[in-house]
Amino acid sequence: MATLQLASWATNLQYANLTTDVLLAANKSFYNWAGCAIGGFASQPAPQIALNTTLGPFSGPATSSILGANGSITHGFADAQLAALVNGIASHVDDYDDTHLETIIHPAGPVASALLAIAEAYGPVTGQDFMTAFIAGVETECKLGLSVWPQHYDVGWHITSTTGAIGAAVAVSKLLSLDTNHTAQAIGIASTQVIGMQAFFGSDTKSFHIGRAAQSGMLAALLAKNGYTSASDALEAKYGWLHVVSTRDNATAYFDQLGKEWEIKKNTFKPYPCGIVMHPAIDGAIQLSNQTHDNNNSIENVKSIELRVNPEVLVLTGKTSPQTGLEGKFSIYHATAIGLLYGEATPSQFTDDVVKNATVVDLRKKVNVTTDEGVPTDAAYVTLRYEDGTELEKHVEHAKGSMENPLTDAELKKKFMEQVTLAIGSERAARATSVDHHSPQIVKKICL
Repeated sequence: MATLQLASWATNLQYANLTTDVLLAANKSFYNWAGCAIGGFASQPAPQIALNTTLGPFSGPATSSILGANGSITHGFADAQLAALVNGIASHVDDYDDTHLETIIHPAGPVASALLAIAEAYGPVTGQDFMTAFIAGVETECKLGLSVWPQHYDVGWHITSTTGAIGAAVAVSKLLSLDTNHTAQAIGIASTQVIGMQAFFGSDTKSFHIGRAAQSGMLAALLAKNGYTSASDALEAKYGWLHVVSTRDNATAYFDQLGKEWEIKKNTFKPYPCGIVMHPAIDGAIQLSNQTHDNNNSIENVKSIELRVNPEVLVLTGKTSPQTGLEGKFSIYHATAIGLLYGEATPSQFTDDVVKNATVVDLRKKVNVTTDEGVPTDAAYVTLRYEDGTELEKHVEHAKGSMENPLTDAELKKKFMEQVTLAIGSERAARATSVDHHSPQIVKKICL
């Protein structure tokens, strides 16, 4: 009875059940999500296209914030469903959001986008209630993801959105204080709205998956609240979510861990705005770029760049000739080239102009990739071969941003400030970031 078990756990979860380390992880996750949503709205056209397309013809009373547009009276607010959609798109469009590494789920996007929108529309709510609902949604996504991993992902589903709609439904149900039966109905309504395939990676539609998951989960909870019915065994039925989207179902084992082993504590934060499997190679490229300059050598003298990486790198990020900035986020060749050439990998290196830059194009043609199942996904071997026959090699054992090598609080704050300043200016960005990550007041401060 996976559906009932999940609904019952979420209904009974209390703020008092949450330990300090769980709350700290949740606050960091929300903080990082807010930075991604605010910065993403300003840096990419997709969120603004979505807002402009739907704001007039299809929207209701403006109740909820469009985070990155809050400098605009006209476009700073929308109805809750549209706000969830646009904030979800904005939070994911730069591929800079959080990552649960065991499943490659980016859990905050669908859940936080739905929760913030509904909290503003139906509030006020307390910070404690908000964070309890947020954690319930994140745990739902990640436990579901683990239950069907890796078969679900390997067949081509975009796991963040397929689990995200259900996570958002659980989170909104929790915030609205739905009972177990109504929460179970919401899970069912969300599960039938499964969305997202990997074919769309490198396009605007990838981030649409996350916005739509947030919107779908919210709608599921609201429908259930008003008596809309679903299947009480929506997850575990023979033709239910677990069996339709994967050949593996281990939900019972993972749902038995709910409230005992917290997946949100395993959430990580990206130092680079691109596919996470490329991060070890970027680390190595940046370090070798610095070493090249320290040796009074030049990247122009590099004859070839040899990578030895996990096979998933080419599966997910094997685009050899990206034509847009979004495609560059899924090109190990582009990512390695910019790490070497610029000594960094920020949003400004994943633009259309940089992807088409002749020097970048020439350098990425020198990148050769060998896959090795013995190389972990957070590791890479990067070798530079120079025209004079000399070599430099770097072994990245654990990429920056991994569980073993996480971003520091200072690095997370720097990332937030860089993203948010772009959209709302340095003064408001500083006000938003002056929060105690232990405090549920982060919800209120971020939204100022």
